[in-house]
Amino acid sequence: MGDVRNRLEELTTKAMNQPTEEEAASASAQASGMNDLLVRFVSGVAMLAVALIALWLGGWFWIGFVVLLASLILWEWNLLVTKFGISALAEVAWQFIGALYVGAAALAIVQVRISYDVAGVLLAFLAPVIAVDIGAYFAGRTIGGPKILPSVSPKKTWAGLIGGAIAAGLVCIGAEAMDAGPGGFVPGLSTSAIPSAMLTGALIAVIAQAGDFFESWMKRRAGVKDSSNLLPGHGGIFDRCDGFVAVFAVLFVIAVVPAFVGFG
Repeated sequence: MGDVRNRLEELTTKAMNQPTEEEAASASAQASGMNDLLVRFVSGVAMLAVALIALWLGGWFWIGFVVLLASLILWEWNLLVTKFGISALAEVAWQFIGALYVGAAALAIVQVRISYDVAGVLLAFLAPVIAVDIGAYFAGRTIGGPKILPSVSPKKTWAGLIGGAIAAGLVCIGAEAMDAGPGGFVPGLSTSAIPSAMLTGALIAVIAQAGDFFESWMKRRAGVKDSSNLLPGHGGIFDRCDGFVAVFAVLFVIAVVPAFVGFG
């Protein structure tokens, strides 16, 4: 009887220590989340490293990198368009618009590297766009509040946009103080340059967020979550570069074209 009792106690203890289905599912979800985070981190670092190496090498290395990036973004663009459920003629029109939009951004970012050194490109042109994403993320998560356009992008808030604008403005002030990029034409940081730098940051934030909304609308129209699965844990390249494409496409129109035709 003692052995039977001991055996029953062992089975009871073992059963009590067994995780429930909910606990097992939660543990599995946590493990999956950690794996996804690791994949996102590794692929993000690899992508950043390739971009920085190409930027540092400059010349044909940078041109080749930008052409490759633009080609992949345009491929994802066309992939989304094919899922719009529109006529063949409309698809061709969308593909033409994509070629102009992405091509303009690519030409602008190539010209920027030709005109400025690595530090200038990083601090004055790339860092402000990155700052928009970071500032918008933390302000949106911390403050929350009303959404900008929930039917297109449910997580984007007005607080996030303001946070992104402030972050980009501060980066622009830093670039001006370090004489990076266009700020190098006037040495040092004057008091009068601060408002214009903050205004530039705000404009960059609005344009970058508009590019984000536009790409989100395209994905919703296509009925997909990501533009592709080229980047493990990140979705598509267009997903990661939508803000950059918008900002540099606008830069092409307001700066590169006027300079090319002799008005810059």
